[in-house]
Amino acid sequence: MPQSDTVNRRIVLASRPHGAPTPRDFRLDQTPVPTPGDGQVLLRTLYLSLDPYMRGLMDEIGPSYAPSVKLGEPMAGGTVSRVVASKHPRFRESELVLGAAGWQDYALSDGEGLTALGDMAQPSLAVGGLGMPAFTAYVGLLDIGQPKPGETVVVAAATGAVGAVVGQIAKLKGARVIGIAGGADKCRYAVEELGFDVCLDRNDAQLAQRLAEVCPNGIDVYFENVGGVVFDAVLPLLNNYARVPVCGVIAHYNDEAPLPGPDRLPQAMSTLLQKRIRMEGFIILDHYADRFDAFRRDMSEWLAAGKVKLREDVVDGLEHAPAAFIGLLEGRNFGKLVVRVADA
Repeated sequence: MPQSDTVNRRIVLASRPHGAPTPRDFRLDQTPVPTPGDGQVLLRTLYLSLDPYMRGLMDEIGPSYAPSVKLGEPMAGGTVSRVVASKHPRFRESELVLGAAGWQDYALSDGEGLTALGDMAQPSLAVGGLGMPAFTAYVGLLDIGQPKPGETVVVAAATGAVGAVVGQIAKLKGARVIGIAGGADKCRYAVEELGFDVCLDRNDAQLAQRLAEVCPNGIDVYFENVGGVVFDAVLPLLNNYARVPVCGVIAHYNDEAPLPGPDRLPQAMSTLLQKRIRMEGFIILDHYADRFDAFRRDMSEWLAAGKVKLREDVVDGLEHAPAAFIGLLEGRNFGKLVVRVADA
C-alpha cells in the first residue's frame, strides 16, 4: 500500500506481548495527516530502522533510558524522513533529516533531535552503517573493548547491524576475530566477505567445544549483544583482564520468568572477580555529544576505502514492519534491517 498525501498510516502497539511478540500485538490504523504549527515541521517517513531494543519498549517498564510505548500509540523507531512542510527556522521543505518519527508515514516535530543529512546517495545508511547501530559497535569496541594487535575478539550476531561492524573494526585494529552467527550462510559471509578469521554457528550443539578449539589462547574481548548459550560458551574462556562491552541480550528479551536450570550467576560473578574482567553495559545515547563526530569521520573514511563493508536487509512497505520485526528477534534478518516506507 503506497503512501497517501492525506492519510497517515500508523503501526500502533495493540497489546503488550507475553513472551515473543505476535502479529496480534500490532495494529495498522489510519489518521489524517497532521498540519504543522509554528516552530514545527511535518515529516514524511522514507526509511524506518528496526532494532532489537524496540522489544523492551513494548513492555510496561519502570524508569529506563527510553519510555515504554503506550497502548494505541505508534511503535518507536529511528527514521530517515523528508520535510514536507516547515514552520521551523532551521529546516526547509524537501530537506532530508534523521529523526525518530516511529512506525508511521507522517509525524510532526519541533526540531529537537532532528539532524539534517544533506545529500546522501544511500539515505538508509543514516540508520545503519553511518548511524546508531554502527556507532554502537564503534564506541563499545574501541572505548570499552579496547582491542590490541594479536588479541582474540569474539562477537555474537556477527552478521547483524552491530556485530558485523564490530568484527571489521577489530580486524582493522589488528585483532584475531571470531564471529558467532546463525547458520552456515551467515558464517560463510562473515569469513569470506567481512574478513573474520573464523565464524561458528550458534545453533551447533557443540558450540562451547568448537569455541574452545578456535580460541586456544582464550578470549580477550567479547562484544556481548546476545547472552544465552553464547555467553555460557564464552565465559570459561575469558582471559585475565578481558573486556566485555554489553549493548544487548537479545536471547532474553522475550523471557517472562527466570530460565530453568542451575543458577549461573555465582559462576559468572566468581569469574569476573578471579580474572579481573571488565564487563560494562552502555547505552549509546550517552555518547553522541563526545564521540559521534569521530565515528562519522572514521566510518566514512573506512567505507570510502573499502575497509568496512555493509549489508542491508530491506523490507518494502510499512505494513510489513511487524512481521519483519518478529523475524529480527528470531534472527531471520541478514544484515541491518530497514523498512523502505517510501521512495527517497
